Amino acid sequence: MAFTISSSPHDRAPLDTATLMRRVCYCLIPGIAAQCWFFGWGTLIQIVLAVLTAYGAEAMVLALRGRRLSRLRDNSALLTAVLIGIALPSLAPWWLVVIGTAFAIIVAKQLYGGIGQNLFNPAMVAYVLLLVSFPLHMTSWLPPLELQLYPVTFADSLSAIFTGFTLDGFSPHQLRELADGTTMATPLDTLKTGFGQGHTGSEILAAPVFGGLAGIGWQWVNLAYLAGGLVMLRLKLISWPIPVAIIGSVLLFSLVGFMVAPDGTASPMMHLLSGATMIGAFFIATDPVSASTTFRGRLIYGVLIGLLIYLIRTFGGYPDAVAFAVLLANMTVPMIDALTKPTTYGAAR
Repeated sequence: MAFTISSSPHDRAPLDTATLMRRVCYCLIPGIAAQCWFFGWGTLIQIVLAVLTAYGAEAMVLALRGRRLSRLRDNSALLTAVLIGIALPSLAPWWLVVIGTAFAIIVAKQLYGGIGQNLFNPAMVAYVLLLVSFPLHMTSWLPPLELQLYPVTFADSLSAIFTGFTLDGFSPHQLRELADGTTMATPLDTLKTGFGQGHTGSEILAAPVFGGLAGIGWQWVNLAYLAGGLVMLRLKLISWPIPVAIIGSVLLFSLVGFMVAPDGTASPMMHLLSGATMIGAFFIATDPVSASTTFRGRLIYGVLIGLLIYLIRTFGGYPDAVAFAVLLANMTVPMIDALTKPTTYGAAR
């Protein structure tokens, strides 16, 4: 048997930023594929638009700052763009993704000094900006393809995004009207609206959009992002405290709420497998720049995000709360890190 002999040290070099970001993007592929399968090709088109905008905006800012364009190779703009493209409705107009991505790169990232300096997750800053500024476009999700009376092809998606109409002249709003009215919103939005109108959980769950564990399409999208997240853990691209704390706290708080008011709140399975829970837990909250850096801090940070997700979904004005929860938790990171900073070996306690 042959042994490779080399001098110390034997520690492996950590991944460089470009490789890390690229591998995270690879782990997003199962979720992206599920979104395209259940909701059409629009998601892929939005991602391509976001990537082109992100690289263009970053190149412009780097040139204005007198920095080398080789910094584009760190792939941080690529990951931010992919996350924004995923978060948008599949047939959202092209200018929406351009505005959001440009704002994420120019303001939320470069204005703070570039990679490693931003206080907030750039993709979530962009999402909240678009949601507050253009709520109609940002909440106009199509029903899953199996519930659409007019299935949208790749050509239809391309035409609707850039012209506002499919090849047969349907607008995204008309496409939603062609389907049963209860399928026009996401499962979380349908639940929130139904509870607000005084309906019970069993009455709301009779809507066509609900099927299986947490809504047709949405449950499989979340399971696909869960699979990608587990791969990231296996490859040690992220550490486990944040995603485990988020998923565990969402499960705990939603279980308690469901036990107290089963006909007035969403079930734990709905909270876990609908909306952006899994992509938020594994791909968004784990951003190494804006998340907590200590072990105990990451657990606290994750629990805080899980609590905020549950509270905003249940009592707030928005059906999904991942973006708001992450940004609010980002604000607390300096304090969390200061309070959970480990004692240096040999220092006085």
